[in-house]
Formats: sequence, C-alpha cells, structure tokens
Amino acid sequence: MADRKRRRGVLPLERIRAALAAILCLAISTIALPARAQGKDLLVFAAASLKNALDEIDAAYGQATGKTVKVAFAASSALAKQIEAGAPADIFISADLTWMDYLQQRRLIEPESRKNLLGNRLVLIAPFDGPIPQVTLQPGLDLAALLADGRLAMADTSGVPAGKYGKAALQSLGLWPAVASRLAQAENVRAALALVARGEAPLGIVYQTDAAVERNVRIVGMFPQDSHPPIVYPAAILSASRHPDAAIYFAFIGSAEARPLFEKQGFTVLP
Repeated sequence: MADRKRRRGVLPLERIRAALAAILCLAISTIALPARAQGKDLLVFAAASLKNALDEIDAAYGQATGKTVKVAFAASSALAKQIEAGAPADIFISADLTWMDYLQQRRLIEPESRKNLLGNRLVLIAPFDGPIPQVTLQPGLDLAALLADGRLAMADTSGVPAGKYGKAALQSLGLWPAVASRLAQAENVRAALALVARGEAPLGIVYQTDAAVERNVRIVGMFPQDSHPPIVYPAAILSASRHPDAAIYFAFIGSAEARPLFEKQGFTVLP
C-alpha cells in the first residue's frame, strides 16, 4: 500500500540541464553516429515492463531539451522481430539478453553502444482482494491446488522474456509439470498482469516492478533468484539509426539523473 501512496519524484530542471550538458560531451566522444537530422522524433523500442519508468524518464528528458521521445512498448521478442523486418527504431531496450544477442548476431545494433542497464525480480501475484495466502516458492508447493479451477497467467513461455524466466523458475523448483497445462499465456508481461488484476486468473507470474504499479494485485511469493537466469535488461543503439539525438538520449537513460527514476519503480540499476 505504501508503494501506491508515495509521491512522484521531480528532478530540478537546472540539475537535468547540467547533466545533459555533460552527457552530450560524453556521448559525442564515446559513440560515433552519423549526424544527419531526420526531422522526426527519436523512436525507442522497449520491453513492456519498462513503461512506467520510461514515461517518467522521457518526461524529464523532454522538460530539459524540449524534444519528444516516442516509445513503442511490447514484448522484447515482438520488437526484435520488427527491428529485423526493418522497423525504423533508433534504440532497443530488451528484457533479456537473448533478443539483444539475436539482433547483434544479425548486425542490427551498434555493438560498442550495448550495455546491461537494469535488473529485476520475478514474483507470483494474485488479485488484491483474493483469498490466496502468502506462499514460499519452493519444491513441493502445491501450485495446482492454489489455482483451483483457474489458470496461471504468464507471458508467452516460448519467446517472451518474462514467460521464459517464469517457465525456467517453475522447472527449477519442480513445479512445472503440475501447471504446464493450466496456463493462460499472454502476448507480454503487462497483458499477463492485466489478467490477474481483472480477476480473470487467480495467479500470475510477472516482474516485481509490474506488480508495484498495479493496485489490483499483490505479491504472494518471490521466486528465488537462483531458480532462473539473471533478469537483465540490455540496451543498444540500432545500427540503422541516423538520429542525431540517439547517443544523447542513450547516455541519459544510463545517467545518474535516470537512476532514481528506475529505482523508484523497483528496478536494480546495474554498474
């Protein structure tokens, strides 16, 4: 409840402008990109779980620069495929390493720009007013009994990072066989979150940051961090980008000014 009531932080405008001046010098010196103006807004493709954090960060960036950033939020898998098909994005932020590797192998990102930006946690959620108690996610838990006649909401386990992490965690704990046929698979993690928030699924697996921004769900269990691959959000500038602001914005999302806005949403900012 405390998370819902905390006030939105606002960065001082002078502080943002000073930081952007430093970022501009750093970006120009470290990332060589063509400077041909495109006459369009910077376009970022970002994992759906980043929406609340990037909304705040983009507002701060726009306040300081007067420029608009457009962000397309979706499953990392869907965004990577769109980039491969020629979508005119400038920056990609994935919710796992696999889809960034996929683009790098096809030479669709600038490899020198790539960095691991954020970390996250995987949690089990239930409707806020539902009857399911707090549980310890460990071998032997009767997850099927908790579902009763309902289904477990997850992002698509075949390609979407949150779904793949969730499946790996369930397999590691020996819980997968009991629920593999009881899934409600969604196109991305926010869609899985919505199924639980609307009471259409009694349980769901999402990121901790997703649960924190939805008042109609509560966390009933935390997955052990060693039960699945580390949750890492890599970011990179796309090799096809010619936008003059790409390097500046990219440096800003990794700056000290952006850090508290990511952390406020529950992300871990990686070194």
